[in-house]
Amino acid sequence: MQSEKSNERIILGIDPGTAVMGYGLVKEIKTRTEMISLGVVKMDHLADHSLKLKRIFEKTIALIDEYHPDCLAIEAPFYGKNIQVMLKLGRAQGIAIAAALSRDIPIFEYSPRKIKQSITGNGNASKEQVAAMLQTLLKFKETPEFLDATDGLAVAVCHSFQKITGTSDQKTYSGWETYVKDNPKKIKGKI
Repeated sequence: MQSEKSNERIILGIDPGTAVMGYGLVKEIKTRTEMISLGVVKMDHLADHSLKLKRIFEKTIALIDEYHPDCLAIEAPFYGKNIQVMLKLGRAQGIAIAAALSRDIPIFEYSPRKIKQSITGNGNASKEQVAAMLQTLLKFKETPEFLDATDGLAVAVCHSFQKITGTSDQKTYSGWETYVKDNPKKIKGKI
């Protein structure tokens, strides 16, 4: 695995969701960032929430094993009024984080506002604006079927930009110990 200080690295970005999870991979070479892949994992056909979580874990592991990213950048759940939706999104994010940690991949977490700000300069930008800016920045013409794919790509590009600009407010975890230490309220108890 390459270090964060290396001149070249691969970043896996994930926009967690329980109906559709978006992902994107970029390769960073010094100050240049290029797209490797982007896509979605559809789970709306799965009725059981635990099956959706299993699918997120399996797909995240498959992406890690195929592309060997140096780190995972993930969108943090935003605050919403529906607590059930927040709980499900938090679980989806946690499963993707667990998959990366199981492969010793460092985790970087960004708020939706920070991601939009990094890509477009506007923290309130629409998904369409983010997608259009990514097409310009990374010089690709394909229009993904779901904007969740470009949202996943945006998380990866956001992380890449933090190294270039030297500004960052993300949290990083290098293992379970640091994650548990920083998130004691998320730990329910011993199993």
